[in-house]
Amino acid sequence: MSWFSLLLTRWPSSALYLLLLGVVGREVGLRVGLEVAHTAMCSRWGALMEQSKQGLSQDGDVVIGGLFNLHYLPSVTDQDFTKPPYYKPCTGLDLAPLRYIYAMVFAVGEINHNAILLPGVRLSYHILDSCGRHPWALQGALSLVGGDSHSCNSTAPLPHSAVYGQTGERRGGPPVPLVIGGASSTTGKILSRTLGPLSVPVISYLSSCPCLSDRHKFPNFFRTIPSDVYQARAMARLAIRFHWTWVGAVVANNDYGRLAIQEFQKEIQGAGVCLAFLETVSRETIVRDARRAAVTVQASTARVILIFCWYTDVRQLFLELAKRNVTDRQFLASEAWSTSGELLQNLALSKVASGVLGVAIRSSSIPGFENYLRSLHPSHRPEDELLREFWEKEFGCRPETTQSHATPLSSSPHSAPLPPCSGTESLEGVQNLFTDTSQLRVTYNVYLAVYVAAHALHSLLSCPDRDSPSRSNSSTCSSPQNINPIELLQHLNKVNFTTPQGEKFFFQGADIPAVYDLVNWQTTPEGSLKLVLIGRVDGFDLHLNQSAIQWSTGSNQVPVSVCSESCPPGTRMASRKGEPVCCFDCIPCAEGEVSNETGSLQCERCPSEFWSNAERTACIPRQLDFLSFNETLGITLTTAAVSGAVVTAAVFVVFLCYRHTPVVRANNSELSFLLLLSLKLCFLCSLVFIGRPSVWSCRFQQAAFGISFVLCVSCLQVKTIVVLAAFRSARPGAGALIKWFGPGQQRGSVCLFTCIQVLICTIWLSLSPPVPRRDLGFQGSKVTLECAMASVVGFSMVLGYIGLLACICLLLAFLARKLPDNFNEAKLITFSMLIFCAVWVAFVPAYISSPGKYAVAVEIFAILASSYGLLLCIFAPKCFIILLRPERNTKKHLMAK
Repeated sequence: MSWFSLLLTRWPSSALYLLLLGVVGREVGLRVGLEVAHTAMCSRWGALMEQSKQGLSQDGDVVIGGLFNLHYLPSVTDQDFTKPPYYKPCTGLDLAPLRYIYAMVFAVGEINHNAILLPGVRLSYHILDSCGRHPWALQGALSLVGGDSHSCNSTAPLPHSAVYGQTGERRGGPPVPLVIGGASSTTGKILSRTLGPLSVPVISYLSSCPCLSDRHKFPNFFRTIPSDVYQARAMARLAIRFHWTWVGAVVANNDYGRLAIQEFQKEIQGAGVCLAFLETVSRETIVRDARRAAVTVQASTARVILIFCWYTDVRQLFLELAKRNVTDRQFLASEAWSTSGELLQNLALSKVASGVLGVAIRSSSIPGFENYLRSLHPSHRPEDELLREFWEKEFGCRPETTQSHATPLSSSPHSAPLPPCSGTESLEGVQNLFTDTSQLRVTYNVYLAVYVAAHALHSLLSCPDRDSPSRSNSSTCSSPQNINPIELLQHLNKVNFTTPQGEKFFFQGADIPAVYDLVNWQTTPEGSLKLVLIGRVDGFDLHLNQSAIQWSTGSNQVPVSVCSESCPPGTRMASRKGEPVCCFDCIPCAEGEVSNETGSLQCERCPSEFWSNAERTACIPRQLDFLSFNETLGITLTTAAVSGAVVTAAVFVVFLCYRHTPVVRANNSELSFLLLLSLKLCFLCSLVFIGRPSVWSCRFQQAAFGISFVLCVSCLQVKTIVVLAAFRSARPGAGALIKWFGPGQQRGSVCLFTCIQVLICTIWLSLSPPVPRRDLGFQGSKVTLECAMASVVGFSMVLGYIGLLACICLLLAFLARKLPDNFNEAKLITFSMLIFCAVWVAFVPAYISSPGKYAVAVEIFAILASSYGLLLCIFAPKCFIILLRPERNTKKHLMAK
């Protein structure tokens, strides 16, 4: 025995992995590997198959291989690879894979009875148990391809000529041109890479890893199950559809879990869905991993949990959750456990698992298959040790067959022998996972894989131009005894047929068109769980009957799973620093901004004519804001203006009644009456500033204001000049001065000064008058309607002219304040003009800095303040003498010094 054969015998697992690394891409290495692997296979199969004779075979023209995990895998902690036996036997028969192999047998029988498919060719099978072990799967595949799997009676390696003839074709036992197998993605990759150099096709019924779609790395790989890309996308779309933005994930620590969650994360990117946590579990350490994951699930605020694991891992996780009484989580199930009968029938998990929403391998029926299963009996298949083992497990008795002396895998060497069966046992009334054909999923994938192989072989063996004279003599048609794997691969790529169920089947690269079922675990009145079909996935399309779903809460109300509640209208989302985008705070929109949708990322600015309402949910037209007669400020100013006009009218009446008295006649009573009239106009012109601005009100208010005050100040200035002229004329040689400034000249002066202002206003209002304007920039929710000064120069000239006259008047009155009369009106004019000038000097900065209607209020206040100052300073002392001190209203008293 060579050293490599010894290594394989003493430590087969390590040697096989070395073999796998050494042979990929090298056909010569693979041939050597077949020889040495045969030795290792024989050492293992020779020992174990003597105990169990596991597997199933049938002779025929073309043999197709099958690899299934028929038995349970013992825990890694129970295995010691350093002491013989190096591999402990598997501990029990798995009923689901047992149904798979009989689906393969059933399909082969259907094909052999089909007169159209593979006519004249008897299809057969050779099925081996890989027991969930990758090295065992590899050894089984190599033995099938090596074509000598029946003769494991020697530990010596086969010579090259025993496996390959002089021309390179396989010899010995019937080699299989094709292997149906790969119960996991990892196994599928190992088988494809190992058999790839020989171009032996591998058709998997359960390897769903997206990585296997790469035709450059896995050119000989095919599968009858969709890629996990589609189920991961379907689950992501479920989360998006139901607005689950905070999702936890528990995945298997292998290619199946890692690649699926990567695809899920890729699909939810940018859709507002985040992973709250990601826990991985390994089958070897499932108890510890499940406990850790259960603690995470319990502590997390996520109410929706995505699980990409095998059903045994989920069972352990659910047991841990049941211990913690975690029953309010909504689980999203991958196809690996969404239809698990073991979980559905486990009453201890019903409260935890209620409401599971899952993606499942599509279900299809196989006509006649249930009758076939129930008709199975060991007496009809005496060579079938798997059926005998199942019979012993199901009925607790030993069937009487020609091979009943063999020891089943499920029995312990020290266990008591089973009693013989009566022969009346039957599967007709048995209800278990093996006989349940209500929803054939993986079973149908196996059935479909056999038909795929048959159609490819049919296309290969048909050879339509076999008798064509133009055909090259060097080219021969394939025969059942001479099947070229490369040609078989080509025909597999072109497979396109209609299944017995009437469905079109074809490959898209390594994949098939994705079709899934959507299932829901619903509670029955008895408290158990049942599987309910609620929709399907067709490619990227999701078809769902949402009203038929029973959620984990037991109601039809969709569960909520969010990190932060959606922001209501009127607010926006603000991400929290260092946290996922699904965790955020809700910030109220600023003034003038709105958000009218739930979960707005930002607030939108209202148009210029609009403003946000109090709730910040809608833009409403801005309220027009102007100084109106209805508001408090407008009422106050109106009252002050009307009161001033009334007081002025009262003074006018008093002066009119006492017009012949010295106090009234002094210093030209005509100017006094004109001054009272102008003051009344000043009070009344302030009313024009109140109310909604219009084109004519904007023009009239400034003209009325400017002309009224010029008229008022002109009267005061002429009065001051008259006082100065009167006292100057009393000096020797100056008597003629008063004659040159008589009543006519006084009226003319007032008229002249006023006309200048009228001219200024006319030019201003003609060229660039004030116009109504909406001020949108300050008052927020209000639009200020104001009279805009189109020409600041015009307004400045109006004010400047009034200021010029006021300054001249103040100067003249100041010079005449100490003239020696007992009643010198110049003093009164001086005080009044001081007040007038102070008011209007303060007006300019106040007017400029006041916003909106308050600027108008400032101007009205300046008009009223200056008007009241003139009225009180000039006419209050005179009215006091006229009404309360009539004895002083004499010429003698006025002339006294």
